[in-house]
Amino acid sequence: MDQTRAFVKDVKRLIIKVGTAVVTRADGRLALGRLGALCEQVKELNLLGFEVILVTSGAVGAGRQRLRYRKLVNSSFADLQKPQLELDGKACAAVGQSGLMALYDVLFSQLDVTSSQLLVTDNDFKDSDFRMQLCQTVNTLLSLKVIPVFNENDAMSTRRAPYEDSSGIFWDNDSLAALLALELKADLLILLSDVEGLYSGPPSEPNSRLIHTYVKEKHHAEITFGDKSRVGRGGMTAKVKAAVYAACAGTPVVITSGFTTDSILKVLQGEKVGTLFHQDAINWERPREDSARDMAVSARECSRRLQSLSSDARKKILMDIADALEANEKLIRVENEADVVAAQQDGYEKSLISRLMLKPGKISSLANSVRALADMEDPIFCVLKRTEVADGLILEKTSCPLGVLLIVFESRPDALVQIASLAIRSGNGLLLKGGKEAMKSNAILHKVITEAIPDVVGEKLIGLITSREEIPDLLKLDDVIDLVIPRGSNKLVTQIKESTKIPVLGHSDGICHVYLDKSADMQMATRIVLDAKIDYPAACNAMETLLVHEDLLDNEGLNNLLIELKNEGVTLFGGPRASKQFGFPEAPSFHHEYNSTACTVEIIDSVHAAIDHIHRYGSAHTDCIIAEDNATAEIFLSQVDSAAVFHNASTRFCDGARFGLGAEVGISTSRIHARGPVGVEGLLTTRWILRGNGQVVDGDKGLVYTHRHLPLASEQRSG
Repeated sequence: MDQTRAFVKDVKRLIIKVGTAVVTRADGRLALGRLGALCEQVKELNLLGFEVILVTSGAVGAGRQRLRYRKLVNSSFADLQKPQLELDGKACAAVGQSGLMALYDVLFSQLDVTSSQLLVTDNDFKDSDFRMQLCQTVNTLLSLKVIPVFNENDAMSTRRAPYEDSSGIFWDNDSLAALLALELKADLLILLSDVEGLYSGPPSEPNSRLIHTYVKEKHHAEITFGDKSRVGRGGMTAKVKAAVYAACAGTPVVITSGFTTDSILKVLQGEKVGTLFHQDAINWERPREDSARDMAVSARECSRRLQSLSSDARKKILMDIADALEANEKLIRVENEADVVAAQQDGYEKSLISRLMLKPGKISSLANSVRALADMEDPIFCVLKRTEVADGLILEKTSCPLGVLLIVFESRPDALVQIASLAIRSGNGLLLKGGKEAMKSNAILHKVITEAIPDVVGEKLIGLITSREEIPDLLKLDDVIDLVIPRGSNKLVTQIKESTKIPVLGHSDGICHVYLDKSADMQMATRIVLDAKIDYPAACNAMETLLVHEDLLDNEGLNNLLIELKNEGVTLFGGPRASKQFGFPEAPSFHHEYNSTACTVEIIDSVHAAIDHIHRYGSAHTDCIIAEDNATAEIFLSQVDSAAVFHNASTRFCDGARFGLGAEVGISTSRIHARGPVGVEGLLTTRWILRGNGQVVDGDKGLVYTHRHLPLASEQRSG
C-alpha cells in the first residue's frame, strides 16, 4: 500500500459521485455496462461492511435523449425543416430522473441490494431542520444496508438554468457530493470521471501526466484544464473545485475513472490510482524526483550523447563496467544475500529464490560476458546495403539504435547486468524495473554500473524504477519509449501487453519439448534430457515435456532414462498414455510450465504427432528432437514453428551468451522484429542515408533511375 493512501484503512463511510460522462454513453443513452459494474462494486463494499452513499448525475442527459426521440416521433416533416430549439434542462431532468432511478433500482435488485432515492435542491440546505432530518434519514438507511442515491432536483431548482447558474450553496452534483461528505461525516469521497484522474494538462496531450497527489500550493497554478465535460456542467474543473473544498474541510477525495470495473475497490485497497486530495498532502511532499516522462526523456538524451562517441569510447565504457563489477563483488554479494534471506523468510518458492541468488563465480562470469560484448564488432551505424538510385545519388541502409527501452523483469538480478551492457553496446537508453524481491541487488548493481558511465554521457542513460506504481505511467509514454521487453511470468507479459500501445517484445511461457524419436541413441538421449531438465530447472529454456515415440517403450534405455530423472529428484507426471503405461500421476495440463524439478511425459506414435503436440500445447520457445535418422530430424527442424529448434542438443543452449550474442535481454517468441535470444541485433533498427549532389525529382523528368547494387566496404576489401 502506498503510504499516501494509508488512510483508507480507517474508512467506514464513503460517498461515490458518478459523473454524467460515466452514467451515459456518447449517444446520450444510459451506459448499462458501466452502471452495472458500479453497482457490483457497491454490492461488494456493502458486504464488506462499508457504508456507501451514491451521488449520481445523468438525469438531464438521459431525459434530453428521451425527449429528443419523443419530439422526433411527434414532428411532421415540415416541423423538422425548422430550426430546432434546445430542450429545457428542467424538463429534461424531470423526464430523465425517473428512468435513471428505475435503472438503479433494477440493477441493485438483481444484486439483492436495496436502494433509495433522495432528491435535494440547494435551497433545502438553508434549513437547519432539513439538514438534521437528512442526517437522521441517511443514518437509518445505512443501518438497514440500504444505498442512498442522491441527485440534485434540477427540475425544481430555483437557479435559472442548471448548466449556467453557479450560485447557491452547491451548484452541481460534484459540489453536492462535497457538501454531503461534510454534512454526513464521510471518511472518503470518490469522484468518478471519464479519465483516470487529474492531469497536468488536457489528457489527450502527450506531455500531460497524471497527478497522483494534488498539492494546491504546487499544482493550482501549473494545471491547464481542457474542455468541460461533453455532457455534464463543469468537467474536471468542477471536480477539482469540489475536491479541494472537501479535502480542506477534512474529507479525503480521490478522482478516478468510472470506466474501469474495479477502480473503487482499488482505491479502498490502498492502490495508487487516480488523484488524491488530502489536507495533509503538503506534508507528504518529498524532494522532487524525476517523473516517468523525465526519466525516459533523460535516457533518450543520454543515448544520443552515447551514440556520438567513438566506437572505442563506447567499448571502454563496457570495460569499465566489467572492472567495476569485479571490484564491488563483495558489496554486491552482501546485498544479494540480504534479498535471498528476505525471500526465504517471506516464503517465496524455491525456483524464484534460485533465480534470485547470485552464486559464487556469477559476478566474474557477468564481468567476462560484458567484456566479450565489448570485444564484438561495433553494431551501430554499420552500412548494411548500398544502392545507386541514379547517377550520383547513393542510398545507404544503416543500422541504428531503437531509442529508449523499458525492461520489466522478475527475480533475476543478473539480468540487469546483461540488459544494461546490451543497451550500452547498442547505443540505446534504458529504463529498468526489477522485482521487489531483488530490490537491494538491483539497486547496488545499478549504482555500480551507472557510476562507471562517464559524465559526457550521463548516468541517466540507465534509469532504475523502484516503485510498481510508476509502471502504468511509463506504459503510456509511447512517444518517448520505443520498446518494452517484459521478462517474467505469463501473467506479467499479458498484463503489459494489455496496458500499452508501445511495441512489446517477449515470451509468455517457456514450455520446451524434447522428442525422443524411435531412432534416438538412448545414451545420448539420457545426457541431453537430464541436462535440459536439471541443469537449471527454473530457466525458461528448461525442458518441461518429454515426448517419447511408442516404439521405445520396450527399450531398456528409456526405463534407465526415467529412473535417472527420478534419481535426480525430478517428479514425473504423465499424459493419458504415459500415466497408463508407467503409473505416473496425470499432468495438470500439457500447457504447463513447472519451473522446477518436474516434467510431463507422454507417448506418441510419430514425428508428425510430436510436431502437432508441440504446436497445440507448446509456447513456440525451444523444442528439440533426438534422432539418428537425419530425414526425420529434418522434418522436425523444418516444420516445428518455434523460435529455436534443435537436433541432438539440449534446449539449454537457447541463450544469448551461448549463441555468441554476448548476452541477451530476453528470449522472444514474437514473430515481428526479433525472435529467439535477443542480443544486440534485436535492439537495433535501420535508417536510410541518401547522398546526392543537387538532384531534384521534378516529376521524374530527365532522371534515369539505375537502382544498381553497390558493394559494401567490407565486400570491397574481401574482393
